[in-house]
Amino acid sequence: MRIPLALLLVLAASPMLASCGLTPMYAGGTSGTVARGIAAVEVAPIEGRKGWLVRNALTDRLGAAGHAQPRYRLDVRLDESLSGLGVLGDDTVSRERLTLRARYQLVDLESNSILLDASDGTDAGIDVVSSEYATIAAEQTAEENLAKDLADRIVTRVALTLREDGRKAK
Repeated sequence: MRIPLALLLVLAASPMLASCGLTPMYAGGTSGTVARGIAAVEVAPIEGRKGWLVRNALTDRLGAAGHAQPRYRLDVRLDESLSGLGVLGDDTVSRERLTLRARYQLVDLESNSILLDASDGTDAGIDVVSSEYATIAAEQTAEENLAKDLADRIVTRVALTLREDGRKAK
């Protein structure tokens, strides 16, 4: 019976990996440090329609860990742009690029200190077709998808910050 070399390497490395200190982000489930921290994040209102979309997406993702008395506040400011990419011979735009950027801060409500000050962004391409309705529908769908993607990015950064903050507190 021959044991593949890769399996031998994995078995040999297992004790080293176990002692390296890696722990899952959401270790402890809903009672873990990160989950408790995320459940205690309140999202401040964000201006505009895209702000409403981003805030709802953030609230959905942060609320998945449960709800707790707010200990943190997430302040988000959005910047958006829509630019034409593909220009045809008759000077009409055939493709647009929608960009959504966020500058956000995670504020500890007890000390009023800023735990995280970051920015992130995402973009999408939109085909401009002869039907104005179809183009508007495509833009709205892109806005919704960008809001969800941006919320995912923000929640990941917040979770990493709360994990580091929890480690410092220990």
